[in-house]
Amino acid sequence: MESVFTRIVKGEIPSYKIAESENCFAFLDINPLSKGHTLVIPKKEVDYIFDLDDDLYNDLFSFTKKVGLAIEKVIPCKRIGIIVFGLDVPHAHIHLIPVNKASDMSFSSPKLKLGQTEFAEIAQKIRQSFDMIKP
Repeated sequence: MESVFTRIVKGEIPSYKIAESENCFAFLDINPLSKGHTLVIPKKEVDYIFDLDDDLYNDLFSFTKKVGLAIEKVIPCKRIGIIVFGLDVPHAHIHLIPVNKASDMSFSSPKLKLGQTEFAEIAQKIRQSFDMIKP
C-alpha cells in the first residue's frame, strides 16, 4: 500500500506544495510546530532514509538545503531546525522547522492551528523565495 506521502506526490491528496524536482518534493506540514514547518521527501517511496541510494540521498539533502534557505528568507527565525524522525509515515522524510529556541523542535509541543488561507499564503511566499534561490 502506498504511503500518504506517495499519494501527495501523485496529487491524490492535496498539499501546500513548496517545490519539487525530478526526485524530491517539499510541502507544508499540516500539523506544524511553527509557521513554515515543511516536509521534504524523495518521490521514490523508501521507508528509511539510510536505505536511499547515495545519489538520491545527496539529491534529497541538496534539495532540502535550498528549501531551508527559502523558508529562512520569509519566516522570521534564528535557524531552520532539521529532524529526520520517520516513525509516523513509512516514507523517508525530513522536517524543516523554523526555530528560535531548542524547545521549538519538540514534537510533544502543541501543534499550531492554521487555516487554509494562512497555509496557502505561507506556501506561496516560500515557493516564491525558492524560485529565486540559485542552485
